[in-house]
Amino acid sequence: MSESDYLGHLACGRCLGVVEESEYMYGCPACAALGRNVNVHPVYSLTDSSIRDASQPGIFEWRRVLPVPPTAKVVSLGEGRTPLLRLERTGARYGMSALYVKDETRNPTWSYKDRLAAVAITKALADGADTVVVATTGNHGASTAAYAAAAGLRCVALTVAAVPLTMKVLMQAYGAEVVALEHPRDRWSLMKEAVAEWGWVPISGFVDPPIGSNPFGIDGYKSIAYELFDELGDAPGTVIVPTAYGDALAGIYRGFTDLRELGLTTSVPKMVASEPLGPYAASLARADESPASTAPGSSVAFSIAGNIATYQGVAVLRASSGTAVVVDDDEEIMREQLAVAAREGLYLEAASVTALRAAERLARDGFVESDEVVVAIGSSTGLKDVGATASRLDEVPVIPPTLQALGQRTHRVS
Repeated sequence: MSESDYLGHLACGRCLGVVEESEYMYGCPACAALGRNVNVHPVYSLTDSSIRDASQPGIFEWRRVLPVPPTAKVVSLGEGRTPLLRLERTGARYGMSALYVKDETRNPTWSYKDRLAAVAITKALADGADTVVVATTGNHGASTAAYAAAAGLRCVALTVAAVPLTMKVLMQAYGAEVVALEHPRDRWSLMKEAVAEWGWVPISGFVDPPIGSNPFGIDGYKSIAYELFDELGDAPGTVIVPTAYGDALAGIYRGFTDLRELGLTTSVPKMVASEPLGPYAASLARADESPASTAPGSSVAFSIAGNIATYQGVAVLRASSGTAVVVDDDEEIMREQLAVAAREGLYLEAASVTALRAAERLARDGFVESDEVVVAIGSSTGLKDVGATASRLDEVPVIPPTLQALGQRTHRVS
């Protein structure tokens, strides 16, 4: 039997009230009664700094500090242990000597959502679920579908028609039953009904206004913090996360606070949200604790184009002395996507690129020091939306097989 520090219940991040496992999906009832929607998170008793078990697969090497039963069969596709890449040329352009990307494109379905799905699906399987459901614009749905397939569970994905074809194909290829709704928020109301009436297990959130995703899954993101600590030997100075509902922000920060509580590090990084529509920046500008909303809008960084902040995300930014950076220029994002791909050999999704644009602005504004270790989370690959990139590239020319023609097309001097 594997050891676990998980105590079998959850607690509210705002009022600290205890919530039983059977009620996790609705958030904190006490805060909801006061008109505040707040997510809950698993509670642990951290007693032993030896939290790694290399015999376990994927991110379950950290099983001791993940919310899965000791006897549970884990569902892993080999996620985690993604490369930490130092971007020397890009960092030099930004005036930074220690800029890194945690390259989450190397996960099984090419995104960091695999960490969430691995833990959430493992817990669902252990609890006897037969169907999981997810509201998604792509990455979350692809991950959930893949891990549900590995677990032998039925998966239903509620999406919107505008998501890229690749995202739809991935979800369907992994066996999900995929339907699209015209209005994004309709996904949440329909999902809430399915959870209540049919007992489906939610892997994403459905509370409106949003609180975030399945809290067991969110703790899968703690593994990013543990890996960064292993790779760097300490906590980085700043971690920049492409952010919609704050799941990865919350999970990564919880991982670093675990490390601090265990005495493995004395510091936690400043957490930064990069976002296209600005609800986190607006929230930090408010005097009270309540999350803000902004005008709805569209963005090439569609996977993080939410206009409503969550309590869990705002709380992390404040607790870590972090900030939020609005990156809302589609052409700026896509230019940098191509520049980083050509300069570093790293083809990131548009949402990931917002984290790099945020890094440059933070350096310019003095929020980070020039020699500070800064990690941007490369959340997923540009291959998920090739069409957006292709629309900004020239047609590939067809040339005769002569050096003269080749030289003309490649700017080589004959």
